[in-house]
Amino acid sequence: MKLVTYRASIEDEARLGVLRDDLVIDVQALGAVNDVDMPDTMLGLIDAGKPALAALQDMLTSKKVPVNISVNFSNAIICAPIPRPRKNIWGIGLNYTEHIAESARALDTSKELPQKPVLFTKPPTAVIGQGEPIHHNSKMTKQLDWEVELAVILGSGGKNITKSDAMKHVFGYSVIIDVSARDNRRAGQWIFSKGQDTFAPFGPCIVTSDEIKNPHNLVLWLTKNNEEKQRSNTKFLLFDIPSLISDISTGMTVEPGDIIATGTPSGVGAGRDPQEWMWPGDVIEACVEGIGTLRHPIINATPSGDV
Repeated sequence: MKLVTYRASIEDEARLGVLRDDLVIDVQALGAVNDVDMPDTMLGLIDAGKPALAALQDMLTSKKVPVNISVNFSNAIICAPIPRPRKNIWGIGLNYTEHIAESARALDTSKELPQKPVLFTKPPTAVIGQGEPIHHNSKMTKQLDWEVELAVILGSGGKNITKSDAMKHVFGYSVIIDVSARDNRRAGQWIFSKGQDTFAPFGPCIVTSDEIKNPHNLVLWLTKNNEEKQRSNTKFLLFDIPSLISDISTGMTVEPGDIIATGTPSGVGAGRDPQEWMWPGDVIEACVEGIGTLRHPIINATPSGDV
């Protein structure tokens, strides 16, 4: 299933929806007409677990779906699937071999392959949904960069999860653009570079894990102003999804709704010759095969007066 968080209009509250053809069906309303208790948020559905997903699938395939509980996808306002994550997003640095090489050339990172995943985080306040603008504050950065990534959303948590059990904890997959202010790294720390407001475009949907047969063989790409900048495949991940889940859970408990951005391939602006950056007026599109496409304009967010 493809699950979204959406608004039917500007005035409406965000709701949990499921996509069928060109319609967004209200999940809680679908449950109500079929006498099934269903949540109205993505986190609520994740918390409800596999029984809720099975009930939703059953209603979509064998129960009535009234027209008045759905809206055309083209008319819906698509939000980030989890508009406000409970915790920071896990970011994985240097997780494609070619990106390691370009980062070593351009960003003074090590040219050696990491022996363990390189971890950083992006706060919940960085998340934006489909079509929302990415902010460019020229007083903060002159090096605003792009990174397309496969996102993994966990459906169950734990500590010291083994690689063999890790995929059982996956709820689904989405797309994240890891926006990065390259000139905001501080003594090797990345969170200010990675975690500013609007620096985590996320969506447009979550595809449940049963529909992605092999998340380690998905094409992902990114364009700036319709010119392709990145194209690769998740089969080139240095640390695969089970390795990431297992590694993170050795030190910190992972929980339902946690999001892991699995890293970006080569082709980022910092690695180009000459280097390229995002500026107000640019439009970024990012796609992961089988999931969907994010599209975001860059806008001027430079405040007047002194910082």
